[in-house]
Amino acid sequence: MSSIETDYLVVGAGATGMAFVDSLLEHSDADIVIVDRRHAPGGHWHDAYPFVRLHQAAACYGVASTELGQNRVDESGHNNGMYELSSAQEICHYFAEVMNRVLLPSGRVRFLSMTEFREDEPGEYRLSSLLTGAETTVRVRKKLVDATYIEPDIPARRKPAFEVDTDVTLVPPNALVDLGVVAAGFTVIGAGKTGMDVCSWLLEHGVEPDSISWIRSRDGWYIDRSLTQPLDLVHTRVRYQSLWAEAAAEASCGRELANRLERAGLFCRLDPNVEPTQFRGATISRSELGGLSTISRVSRTGRVQRIGSNGIDFDNGREDRPRGEVYVDCTATGLRTIETRPVFEPGRVTLQYVTPGYACWSAATLAVVEATREDDDEKNYLSLPVVYTGHVDDLLNFTDAFLRSAARRQAQPDLAAWSNATRLNPARGLEERKHLPEVSAALGHLDQWRGPALSNLDNLVGSS
Repeated sequence: MSSIETDYLVVGAGATGMAFVDSLLEHSDADIVIVDRRHAPGGHWHDAYPFVRLHQAAACYGVASTELGQNRVDESGHNNGMYELSSAQEICHYFAEVMNRVLLPSGRVRFLSMTEFREDEPGEYRLSSLLTGAETTVRVRKKLVDATYIEPDIPARRKPAFEVDTDVTLVPPNALVDLGVVAAGFTVIGAGKTGMDVCSWLLEHGVEPDSISWIRSRDGWYIDRSLTQPLDLVHTRVRYQSLWAEAAAEASCGRELANRLERAGLFCRLDPNVEPTQFRGATISRSELGGLSTISRVSRTGRVQRIGSNGIDFDNGREDRPRGEVYVDCTATGLRTIETRPVFEPGRVTLQYVTPGYACWSAATLAVVEATREDDDEKNYLSLPVVYTGHVDDLLNFTDAFLRSAARRQAQPDLAAWSNATRLNPARGLEERKHLPEVSAALGHLDQWRGPALSNLDNLVGSS
């Protein structure tokens, strides 16, 4: 059995792992080994359905050192008037380029693909080749970095959580492009980002709304993507932050906060007659929302227990379906509910969200904190985990964590300067546009409400 040594052993070459390593390289002289079970960097994007796109601007995704896309504003489609959204294929190519042209040429990064990571005992790490079985032990001089902790579940890589009769056609979203049969209709199972993408794709490809049935056991709140734009549209992002702070300053519970955010134009829902109880941070355009709202066959009978040849058994009832119906399983949780743990511990970094909805920005932020601070307690003080529980009732805790964590980092001149300058910041371009009237007005509104928001949240949920 061979052995190697390194300063940091990073498990996972997905978006968070790559963003962390890229920024750690810039801010330290560390030696780094990255290990991943897949054949190439890119993580879950290799398993994504072919029509998936980012739900955030490509201008703020990826790693800090390298641009993704052309920073263009789309001029057609559901994303018209907003910054471009990269495809899965573009993202996988991007991460391969980052690995081959930035990380490996540094001479301080080694990438072991097709390799399984095992932790036999605390501090005892073993790598096993998935092709040859050859094993390697690793001595880590500084820290193990877990870049898989918030890795999303993918429909194509999991079994359905319900029974399916053998004569039923149940497919993951990936299989829709190769379906090869004319369906009697489509039943989409799941109300999250994947379910929205599938329904939109079916509509865009000529499937009539009445031929689509959508099972949504719980409706969700979605964020209007037009209010999260960077660069020349950065005034939208600042307005988004300021309106969220105002709502947080006046809300008394998560449900009230969500409704205030809807009235402010930040949140939206699919059905005006059904109040959502779920929030996982998915963004949507008003154009896409309009298309999805044409699907009237919506089922809220509960969770699916079994799909038979003639219908569906739910935990709260049954619904008939015609033979030949194609069922699309979108129930995998893209943003998994995780058990919170400190980001920084002796010998370990567990990458988590410390900014709301921006995994790459979070990971790069944690790399800078790791490289520039010595004490784990101080690092954790600056890096409160932002947890998506899925429940709207927890929206106050969610808001408290991201506002308080951001305020603490902004009070540190070096971290503030880095965050304000990095391409991963969703308010990218703000510094150069502060003089513009609409940006200046939104910043003034944010300054007015940030303090009251933190004070109200402290009274309601306390602070960490």
